[in-house]
Amino acid sequence: MTTTTTSAATAAATAKAPSSASVTLQFALTGIIWGSSFLFMKVALEGISPAQVAWSRLILGALTLGLFVALRRDPLPRQVRIWAHMTVLAVSFCVIPFLLFSWAQQHVTSGLASIYNATTPIMTAVMAGLLFRVEKLKLVQIAGILVGILGVMVIIAPWQGLDFSQSLVAQLAFLGATACYGFSLAYMRKFVSNTGMSALVFSFLNIGIAAAIMAVLTPVLVLTPVRLDPWIVGSVLLLGCLGTGVAYIWNQNALRAWGPTRASTVTYITPVVGVALGIIVLGETLSWNEPAGAIVVFLGILLAQDRLRRRRVAPAPAGPATASARNDEGAGAAALALSTDEAPAPVSAPVSPAGAHPAGRA
Repeated sequence: MTTTTTSAATAAATAKAPSSASVTLQFALTGIIWGSSFLFMKVALEGISPAQVAWSRLILGALTLGLFVALRRDPLPRQVRIWAHMTVLAVSFCVIPFLLFSWAQQHVTSGLASIYNATTPIMTAVMAGLLFRVEKLKLVQIAGILVGILGVMVIIAPWQGLDFSQSLVAQLAFLGATACYGFSLAYMRKFVSNTGMSALVFSFLNIGIAAAIMAVLTPVLVLTPVRLDPWIVGSVLLLGCLGTGVAYIWNQNALRAWGPTRASTVTYITPVVGVALGIIVLGETLSWNEPAGAIVVFLGILLAQDRLRRRRVAPAPAGPATASARNDEGAGAAALALSTDEAPAPVSAPVSPAGAHPAGRA
């Protein structure tokens, strides 16, 4: 009876899991949408305030994810402990960084914002290894953190003079936002890694609680004049429904089908898309130190995630079992995508220096 039930559950999970081609498409679209989020924010800020941008994307994202939860009839957790932890994550993973990103983008280009967003894995390595101690940092990972800091310094360009103008304060705000992401991802690993929630429910609670907090703060943050046109409205809808809604689900499908290491490569797509759109659509310019610093940051990410070592691949055992294992590999990965009870990250940064979760959200 137990074997039959397990087989039926596995078959059901496999049937619901997206195909390999579908996951690849969703992964690519996630990188494009998250990379485009910086353009959407920049356009939206031409007519609404930074707080209104953060408020709108969270409300729209929550409504989108809530619709999917209702259609699938996924159960919500009942434990108070889980709701308390998810509230902490809603503040640190959504409310604060979304407000910081929106405010800072008033003063810098959307391309530079996308580059700073790529520092999330470096921040996560620091938080996971030094603050929460959910990972023991190796020497190569410490070197990666230092290289990442060097890359940030190249982007800031202190040789041009640190007068703490609005632009420099905005760049520090970006680093504050990615530090919040790093804190949140390490927090997930320590406190909500075995809740059993589905990827969709996890994302909905994260965005939904943040949206509820912003709704309560509406009289303080949002009731200011607005100027709307089709471009601003379209940007807000795309940022909220796609960037803070559907893309979270796609990201989780890639994470659970491919594993954290491959899924985390979305980190490298979003800055490229963000910089390209800023130049093509908004006519932004790029100083030489910004892409140079981004390359140094990416090198730091590779070191912090310990990806530059050659890994030995154990030879597969000979015999009929090998062929059977290969045939079942796809089904097993698909079942894991729906059955794993590791807490998913609705954004895209690793929860550990080794790259336990993807990175790249705005």
